[in-house]
Amino acid sequence: MSNFHIRKATPEDTPTILHLITQLAIYEKLENEVITTVEELKTNIFKKNYAEVLIAEENDKPIGFALYFHNFSTFVGKPGIYLEDLFVEIEHRGKGYGKALLVELAKIAKERNCGRLEWSVLDWNTPSIEFYKSLGAKPMDEWTVFRLDRQGIENLAK
Repeated sequence: MSNFHIRKATPEDTPTILHLITQLAIYEKLENEVITTVEELKTNIFKKNYAEVLIAEENDKPIGFALYFHNFSTFVGKPGIYLEDLFVEIEHRGKGYGKALLVELAKIAKERNCGRLEWSVLDWNTPSIEFYKSLGAKPMDEWTVFRLDRQGIENLAK
């Protein structure tokens, strides 16, 4: 890992972030759901600060990322970090880079006195599920994720 490092993303990284999001979507068989643009990401991540991004680099070339934001646990009474996306390009897997991104995120959570670090994983993604379990993460099997998409939000807000 001598040629590997993790850094906080800057606005100039936005095209790279969109590229990595697209690669993740292809891996998850959800490429048709990527509708965002570089400008929209730049505004929402770097101007409005809705999320933060870590970039993983090997030989100064971006090969992965972690996009995350704060949530809040009423039971714990503290902020948490929600990991929206974690991705390492397929040809760079098996080198410990995904774990390194999670370790860096855990350090940020500890530094910010967060009560939780949470994320979701597709139920068919067995390699990721086993990887997360090996790190001590526990599946929240008794919880079901619900979502309103843009149209659902529009309909409910009427």
